[in-house]
Amino acid sequence: MGSREKVAEFLREIGVQSEIREFAESTKNSALAAEALGCTVAEIAKSVVFVGARTGVVIISGDKRVSLSKLGAALGDEVRIATPEEVREKTGYPIGGVPPFPHNEDVWVFADNSLARFDHVWAAAGAPNAVFKIRSKDLAALLGTGLWELAE
Repeated sequence: MGSREKVAEFLREIGVQSEIREFAESTKNSALAAEALGCTVAEIAKSVVFVGARTGVVIISGDKRVSLSKLGAALGDEVRIATPEEVREKTGYPIGGVPPFPHNEDVWVFADNSLARFDHVWAAAGAPNAVFKIRSKDLAALLGTGLWELAE
């Protein structure tokens, strides 16, 4: 099963009604995704992968940056942005396609409170040209960690 299919199956299993949209062009960053969707960059729920003693994925609004010190405090260790190879190795997804879920058990996923500004956001769906729409409050609830304040 491919990465996009893995995300689609997970969404079906948990009962989230969401259409995965695929594009001929890349949606691997917030600006490209927003352009393809016709929405603002802020409405893109980008996934940023960090490594340290633990792997952390922060789902944050496309117009924000993650504070390394805030994330490091949440994970209990210093962190750095993962390389493309580490992203694939740690999450199982390619850079630009990392979804909010599903992830390996040893990957910690945090939703930033910047997403709460919107009823719905668009998140990567396992491939650099696939996205899905989800209610912000559902995203936070499904991650089970609530909303964090991790933006700079």
